[in-house]
Amino acid sequence: MTESFTSPIPAVIDELWAGRDQLSPDDADARAAVVSAVDQIDAGEARVAHVDAADEVVVDERAKRAILLSFKVLGMVRAQVGDFQYNDRIPLKSRLDGVRVVPGAIARWGAYLAPGVVLMPSFTNIGAYVDSGTMVDTWATVGSCAQVGRNVHLSGGVGIGGVLEPPNAKPVVIGDEAMIGSRSMIVEGARVGTGAVVGSGTNLSASMPVIDVETGEEISRGRIPDWCVAVGGTRIKEFKGGTFGLPAVLVLKRLEAGQRHSKSELNDILREHGLDT
Repeated sequence: MTESFTSPIPAVIDELWAGRDQLSPDDADARAAVVSAVDQIDAGEARVAHVDAADEVVVDERAKRAILLSFKVLGMVRAQVGDFQYNDRIPLKSRLDGVRVVPGAIARWGAYLAPGVVLMPSFTNIGAYVDSGTMVDTWATVGSCAQVGRNVHLSGGVGIGGVLEPPNAKPVVIGDEAMIGSRSMIVEGARVGTGAVVGSGTNLSASMPVIDVETGEEISRGRIPDWCVAVGGTRIKEFKGGTFGLPAVLVLKRLEAGQRHSKSELNDILREHGLDT
């Protein structure tokens, strides 16, 4: 059962949401309320979603609404960083206490970055939550409202999908201690469990089957379990027009909780299944 949840964001956001079609950047009081709410998200005082004690993703719809309202009440503003010029409603993030930001990295206001986060040249969108010790590696993207745990490595070119609408839609959630391999795509509210190692080039959506190769059983749809090694694969299915392979994620090995592998050990696991790197 999902826990009872009270948003830390003021209820005035719900009132503004009800009359959103009439809002514009000329509404100073509405703008002040929305900016204050998104500032809470930017500071980590509120977040779009969290995982509760029952291991369910709980969405703060009011936080989502505040983000969506920001596009209504903020006007286009020209900004410049060095020789680069921008023209947008959402400014760049300025609260970067304890965060290492390598030149070329972009994070928008309304994304929370905990102390100890490292941003290589990458993009983090509004509403995202990135916890301490996590590295967002080169050309990786953390989409709007995505929730990324502690000590995660998002390898080069990883795409963590974003979702803003509808406000009750669950975002992508990456558990603590996970490692997402290069060029992988985790989208549509899919989840990666704590300590999971996801092989390079793996695609995971909310509807994609996750299969245990030891038993052949489908474990879930759109969720890689805690402490395992998983890779992209296919599942054979018969259609009227023939036999085709549909995308799936394959769990190759279960890990002990807290177990860490060196790259050579991970390569050995892949070789056991004919997946030499």
